[in-house]
Amino acid sequence: MHTVWKGSISFGLVNIPIKLHSATENNDIKLRQLHKECHSPISYQKVCPICDKEVKNEDIVKAYEYTKNKFVVLDEEDLEKLKKENEDKAVEIIDFVKLEEIDPIYFERSYFMAPDANGGKAYALLRKALQESGKIGVAKIIIRSKEQLAVVRVYKDALLMETIHFPDEVRNVQDVPNIPDEGTVVKKELDTALLLVEQLTTVFEPDKYTDEYRTALMELIEEKKAGNVTVAKTEKQAISPSNTTDLMAALQASLDKTKKKKPAPRKRAAAKMKA
Repeated sequence: MHTVWKGSISFGLVNIPIKLHSATENNDIKLRQLHKECHSPISYQKVCPICDKEVKNEDIVKAYEYTKNKFVVLDEEDLEKLKKENEDKAVEIIDFVKLEEIDPIYFERSYFMAPDANGGKAYALLRKALQESGKIGVAKIIIRSKEQLAVVRVYKDALLMETIHFPDEVRNVQDVPNIPDEGTVVKKELDTALLLVEQLTTVFEPDKYTDEYRTALMELIEEKKAGNVTVAKTEKQAISPSNTTDLMAALQASLDKTKKKKPAPRKRAAAKMKA
C-alpha cells in the first residue's frame, strides 16, 4: 500500500512514528475524449488569450485574485518559505472528543495509520485508549503543503486518520434557498412516512450497495470489446525511405527532362558565326 505521508503523532508525552496510506479510492471508469474523425486522444494546452500562444510551465506564476482581474503575485520563494516553516511532520493530538459530536459534513478524506519502525507498542496503546474511552483524537497535520484539521479514531483493528474541514470551509445552511418551515408538515402524512421508515429500517451492510451505473458501463465496454467494436488511434504517416527515394528520383527526372528541352548555348553561338 502506497505511503502518502510519513512522520509521527503524539498525545501527551507518547510519540508514535507512523505512515499514512489512503483508505479509499475512486473507482470511477475514466473515459477519454477522442477526435471523432481519426480517434486520436484530445490534448489540452495552456494558452494565453492575450498573447495567443502556448505558455510553458516555467513562464507561469501563481497569484491570488483579490477582486475581479486584480491579482497579488506570489513568488515561489515566498511559498517555499511558508512551506518550510509549516513542514513539521510531528502531529500532536490537541483534544479528545466523542465521534457523535462531529457532524458528517465536516469529514473529508480517510487515511489508514500504520506504525513505523519501533512504533508498534505506542500505536497499540493509543488504539486501546481510544477503544476504552470511546473517544476520538482531534489533531492538526500538514499534508501536501496544506494544513488540515483531522481526527484519529479506531477502525476495526487499525487507527484511522480522517481529515476534516475547518469551520469556515463549511457553508452556512442559512444561505440555502427555499427551505420550508415545520408548519408545512401534515400529521397524517408524517405518520405514514414514519411507518415507511420503520418498514425500510435495517442493519447497515455496506457490501450490499453497489455502483450499478459503473457495472452497466463496464459490461457495455466488455460487450463492445468482445464484438470487436473498437477503434485505434490513427498514427501520423511518416515518409518512408522508399518514398523519399521515389520523390528524389522524380525530382531528378524532372530536372533532367528540363535540361534536355533547352538548346546548348555554344551551338547557337556557332550557328550565328556561320551566318
